[in-house]
Amino acid sequence: MKKALVLGAGGFIGGHLVKKLKQEDFWVRGVDLNENLYSESQTDDFLLGDLRKQEFVTSVFDQEYHEIYQLAADMGGAGYIFTKNHDAEIMHNSSLINLHVLETIRKQSSCKKIFYSSSACIYPQYNQNDPNNPNCIESSAYPAAPDSEYGWEKLFSERLYLAYAEQYGLQVRIARFHNIFGPEGTWKGGREKAPAAICRKVAEANENGTVKIWGDGKQTRSFLYIDECLQGIRRLMDSNFIGPVNVGSSTMISINNLAKLIIDISQKKLSIRNIDGPQGVRGRTSDNTLLYEKLNWRPSGTLKDGLQKTYQWIEQQVMTQSCLQES
Repeated sequence: MKKALVLGAGGFIGGHLVKKLKQEDFWVRGVDLNENLYSESQTDDFLLGDLRKQEFVTSVFDQEYHEIYQLAADMGGAGYIFTKNHDAEIMHNSSLINLHVLETIRKQSSCKKIFYSSSACIYPQYNQNDPNNPNCIESSAYPAAPDSEYGWEKLFSERLYLAYAEQYGLQVRIARFHNIFGPEGTWKGGREKAPAAICRKVAEANENGTVKIWGDGKQTRSFLYIDECLQGIRRLMDSNFIGPVNVGSSTMISINNLAKLIIDISQKKLSIRNIDGPQGVRGRTSDNTLLYEKLNWRPSGTLKDGLQKTYQWIEQQVMTQSCLQES
């Protein structure tokens, strides 16, 4: 039986990835600082610990794995990474994790196949000023000018993984994620991303109420449902392509129109009010030319289908929380 190690298994994408690997008959060890808040882990073995500490990372590699997935990071949505209140922790924590993981693999593991989850936040701000025509092709990453310290850390870590691949023969695979969303992800507390945040606001709103949207709402993004993200991860790992490669949807939508779509799904009568708040670059979408060329695959699901599933799940969370507060 093949063994997989998922670092960050308590998180949104990591938790779903564990389920995917179990469906493919992997034995899976999950590792994270916390367990997933919204579903019971399906791992065969789950280790709670701090990957910023070398001694803990060393203990994780007490056996051999066929595949390693590194998704552990200090991260969040616009309200977390664009406020400048967490930049030092983001860079320090995520860099430490990747440095410890790679050095431990080099020293004590025969497994050389490792997936690293990067981000579309690495792309230069100067290529994303036009909300209708952003440039996020993989080769546009340099000259580097990410719009956040989170993006700078991700870009540094990409180069770190590629350096270890070149010098020590690791079979690295790197994906740049574009706004992955779905059920069982963070939906409150400040680290949630736009789809989850807006789903929560709509679910909490009373009929004929108002939903607040940061910025003018004309900034554009593309959003990829979790199931298709997992397909991209597995196809990349099964390929001979190192990357980095975009894994995301190429369908752009403005944040105001995203809110309107979620309101339509809710079947509520709500209005939108744009307010001051962090909003990141003006436009961003996944250029999937290289993805299709190297993996013969591109996402095909619709945004509405994914949002319907996500909204239903978040609406249930809101209702459950409300009942608990009233009891």
